This record gives sequence, C-alpha cells and structure tokens, in this order.
Amino acid sequence: MYFGHFAVAAALKAHKPDVPALPLFIGAGGIDIVNGLMIVGGADTVRGNLNTLPYLYFDLVFIDWDHSLLMAAVWSALFAWICKAFYKSGKIAWFAFLCSMLHWLADVPVHNADLALYPYSDIKFGWGWWAKYGEWSWGIEVAFMAVLLAYAWVKSKEQGISLTWPVLFLSFTAVNMSPWLSPMKHVATLPEPWAHLIHGFLVTVGYVIPPLILVWLYARQRKDVKWYRA
Repeated sequence: MYFGHFAVAAALKAHKPDVPALPLFIGAGGIDIVNGLMIVGGADTVRGNLNTLPYLYFDLVFIDWDHSLLMAAVWSALFAWICKAFYKSGKIAWFAFLCSMLHWLADVPVHNADLALYPYSDIKFGWGWWAKYGEWSWGIEVAFMAVLLAYAWVKSKEQGISLTWPVLFLSFTAVNMSPWLSPMKHVATLPEPWAHLIHGFLVTVGYVIPPLILVWLYARQRKDVKWYRA
C-alpha cells in the first residue's frame, strides 16, 4: 500500500484537528522510510519482478528490519519519542505512534505473507491481495483511500477547512502509482545493484516529499501557526 497510508493520516487529522499534520503524514510512511534506507544499506532484500502487481514490480524478499510487527513497533515508538521531544506533547506522540502502526496494519491485507512477527521469524502475516487480485488490488486501495478521504472531507468541512488541494494531490499520487504509470516498473528492469538501490531511494523519497507537500497544503490554511504545527 502507498497512497492509502496518506489517506489514513488525513482521516486522523480530520478526527483530531489539534494534532499537527507533520507527525501524522510522516508517521504514516515512517516504516517505509526506514525500509528504503534498509534496502539501500543492504539489510533488506528486494528483487525486481515485473509480475509483482499492482505497482511495486519488486518481490519483497526480506523486509523484517522494518516491516516485522516487532520492528514496526520499535520504529513507531522511536518516532513517537522524537515527536514528544519536539512538540512537548504526549498526545501528539501517541497519535504519531498510532499512525505509524496503522501503516503496518493497513499493509496486512495487501502484502504477500512477507510481514514477519519479528526478524527472521517463520510466522508471517499478509493476506496476499497483491498476488490474488493483481491490478484490481490497486482499485481496492483507491476505494480505501476514497472512503477515508470522504470522511476527512466531511469532518474538515465542519471545521471550516477545505481539503480540495490535498485530495487532488493524493489523487495524483494514486494515478502516478497505478499499474500503468508506476516508475518502479522501469526500475525493476535495471541491472543490479542499480535496481535495488534506486528502488530503495525512491521508496524513502516517496514517503518524505509527498507528506511534506501535504503538510504544506494544510499549513496554507493556518497562517496563524507555524507550518509544522498546522
């Protein structure tokens, strides 16, 4: 899952408008930020495979250091600790942790039994929707995003906040990561080590730059506060 994670953050932001957007949107992809770095560093292993749908085009051979349940909790707790130190708020830290762990939970339906209980554990989670439904699983993620954004839209409208630009931007990311336009399809055809290095780089960048854009879009409507607190 990709753009669906940001929709979770948008729904949480609408539910708790006093929680800044930054820890929510960065938290929504925090585990994958680590994943990209682990791939580049060689701790995680991925392999290009054009048959791996809907838009990843890489087999996730070993991702235990960030996507096992234990390590997801560890990285989420570390992120929450950083947020508490920065914002001086236990509430913000809790929602940062929650949003980060919801990333793992949202991954369970789509991942192909590659989410370990802990590093090197034989116990794996993942319902395998990517493998079962192929390109249709992209449509399922779009529907998941649409439901969450509809909730966020209604709640935000009650608060006098327009989500027009965030919704348009997330719609763009959904189209960009469709089975037909995903940049990973081209990366998967590159020779090694470039394939996995570029893949890891794009994963990390993909969970840093779009969230910062979304945070900026939220901050544009809150000129009375600093952008990282909007």
